[in-house]
Amino acid sequence: MRATVIHDARDIRVEDRPTPTIVTPTDVIVQVVAACVCGSDLWPYRGIRDTKEPRQIGHEFVGTVSAVGDAVTGLHVGDFVIAPFTTNDGTCQACRAGITSSCDHQSTFGVTPDAYGNPVGGAQAEFVRVPDAEASLVLVPGPVDDALVPSLLTLSDVFSTGHHAAVSAHVGPGSTVVVVGDGAVGLCAVLAASRLGADRVIAMSRHKDRQALAREFGATDIVATRGDEGVAEVRALLGGDLADCALEAVGTAESMDQALRVVRPGGNVGYVGVPAGGPELPLPYLFGTNITVGGGIAPARAYIPELLPDVLSGAVEPGKVFDLELPLDDAAEAYRAMDERRAIKVLLRP
Repeated sequence: MRATVIHDARDIRVEDRPTPTIVTPTDVIVQVVAACVCGSDLWPYRGIRDTKEPRQIGHEFVGTVSAVGDAVTGLHVGDFVIAPFTTNDGTCQACRAGITSSCDHQSTFGVTPDAYGNPVGGAQAEFVRVPDAEASLVLVPGPVDDALVPSLLTLSDVFSTGHHAAVSAHVGPGSTVVVVGDGAVGLCAVLAASRLGADRVIAMSRHKDRQALAREFGATDIVATRGDEGVAEVRALLGGDLADCALEAVGTAESMDQALRVVRPGGNVGYVGVPAGGPELPLPYLFGTNITVGGGIAPARAYIPELLPDVLSGAVEPGKVFDLELPLDDAAEAYRAMDERRAIKVLLRP
């Protein structure tokens, strides 16, 4: 099969790799219909995280089941499924608490092996082996309209992650919200906050195309400034007040600082940006302001059943974050386009 392989910083190749087969009885093989490049994939691409040896990359995909293990009874060949970016067994304490992304048997496609130490290939490929498949995969009922594929694909990661930021920040009806970050996750956080009933959603963005999509997703206001000026502009928009909630979707020290400073005392910050260099929380500031910080790696598997009906009905269209679609063989260009900010998020079709 064809698969995307990262060899080193800025060295993405699409190569012939062995087609995966059933390894354990709980496995399913999925033929990929669509995959994509994630902002977190750019960390190894940019050399921020080392690539010690060539490996398949990518962790977001949807597709059709092509083979099932002997222990799999609820999924069948031909089923259309959404694959959360992490697998889970559905039985451990984390799973029972709904934090499926922290499962004792968690694996991440292209990054961490399954519970038995078997490698799990990256999702930017023609086929993917999914361990613990019945607990991990979400079946999409009935025939799937191809026009829905981009939005279904966002449930694999970015829309679920944006929703996690909003849930972690306790966004609800009447909330005032600031979203820090205008990548695909930040834009999906805007959509999630709007879906949960926020009264004001302020998107911090400097890019006209992303500002336009943020407004389409429900942003009531745009702030293009940062630092003290950005805080002052948020106050001006909110009549001198700060926001109830901030959603941090970048993962840098600067973005976390910005999120904390636009929230009122007693407010909430939901963070989902993959830490790049490890922003540290200023505990004295949190102590003095009673701001609550929550979030982390999104339990996409726990959220998909809640979000899926709105995607299927067309009530939300998170797939609009894909502003470029390319064939799998052009994966290197997909990475370049996102790295150079020529695209918000790139969808790949095998």
